[in-house]
Amino acid sequence: MKKFLSLALVMIFALPAFSAEYPEHDIDGVIQWGVGGVTDVLTRALCHKAETYLNKNIKLENIPGDTGVVGFQEVYNKPADGYTLLLGAENPTLYRALKLCEQTYNDFECIYLIGDVTAGVMVRPDSKYKSFKEIIKDALANPGQLKYATTGRGSLHWIMAAFIKDITGATFDLKEYDSNGTAKEAVINGECDFTVCLLQQAADDIRLGRANFLCVFSLDVPDSLHGVPAVIDEYPEFTKYFPWGSFYGVFVKKGTDQKIVQKLKDAFIKAGNDHDFQKLLIDYNVNFLGYSGEEAERYISNWKGNTIDALLTSGAIE
Repeated sequence: MKKFLSLALVMIFALPAFSAEYPEHDIDGVIQWGVGGVTDVLTRALCHKAETYLNKNIKLENIPGDTGVVGFQEVYNKPADGYTLLLGAENPTLYRALKLCEQTYNDFECIYLIGDVTAGVMVRPDSKYKSFKEIIKDALANPGQLKYATTGRGSLHWIMAAFIKDITGATFDLKEYDSNGTAKEAVINGECDFTVCLLQQAADDIRLGRANFLCVFSLDVPDSLHGVPAVIDEYPEFTKYFPWGSFYGVFVKKGTDQKIVQKLKDAFIKAGNDHDFQKLLIDYNVNFLGYSGEEAERYISNWKGNTIDALLTSGAIE
């Protein structure tokens, strides 16, 4: 018996030590949009700050495609163990409604909701269009002819095209690109006539004289765009859709251990409050939210309800 017990103890101590401390190794982060877009810039900066509090690297990879579905599915197909983060924007909220994917943010848990933003109609400086009304007038005279740079079905641009159609009746030739950055460049280099661009995405281009905003899709115009009208100044009917904008956040697959979820939340909340990151949000005209848990879920649920109502009203979905 003593010999048996001694052998058992040797076998137990010979086993590798088990540690329940998370994270035991580096974490993967999947950015569902391309390099240089707002999702990419904000989430990269936030993850860099969060690494300090997790004491591990977050290895980031951009996996764009199909309105973010490719990267989204990449994370969904991984184990719910906290080692693969989804760094995304608002698009997955609408995947099921748009029949792009069966899964949505209902299948994920929000670790941290960074903030939301406002967008406007952007053209190149030498564009013949000097107001949003001029674009609408030309589009009504030439249905489906004006080239509008987008990032695909379900994106900010696509949703705004549905809103514009509902209010004005105008339709466009929607050209698809893999990120907000490439969509913007398509307008600057003359491939497209205009786009709906996030304010922060075009800030440097406006400052350098490479782009102009014709109007802003919000109730109020930021101080940085003094002189640019709100779209409701030209088309008051847009008021029914506002406030509305893109949002960005960090997510894990549902089923992840709650102790891991809490550790991630604690790290990202600290990262989000970092002085340098807060300055980045100001520079990019991002309205800071800093939500997690029930507060984040409530925000996303309200956003989804309002947007789907608008899409149904505009006829974009049935």
